[in-house]
Amino acid sequence: MSDLNASPSLATAEPCLADDMLRGAEAIAEFLFGDAKQRRKVYHVVETGKLPTFRLGAILCARKSKLLAWIEQQERQSVGAKS
Repeated sequence: MSDLNASPSLATAEPCLADDMLRGAEAIAEFLFGDAKQRRKVYHVVETGKLPTFRLGAILCARKSKLLAWIEQQERQSVGAKS
């Protein structure tokens, strides 16, 4: 008989990588701006090297967790510059 208590609970499990991934500029724009039509802004910020993205072949991708961390960093820098 296997020990069912040894398996990790759903509450403590790491988030699934697929749930953390955004595939395509439209998905990234939807996440950041709430509008998939803002994809050109995504491409602009990527071209300036300021957005944490990567490519899988020709598809522009980003992790939600990395984008949220990047946003928090931008907020800290903005608050620090005003002080």
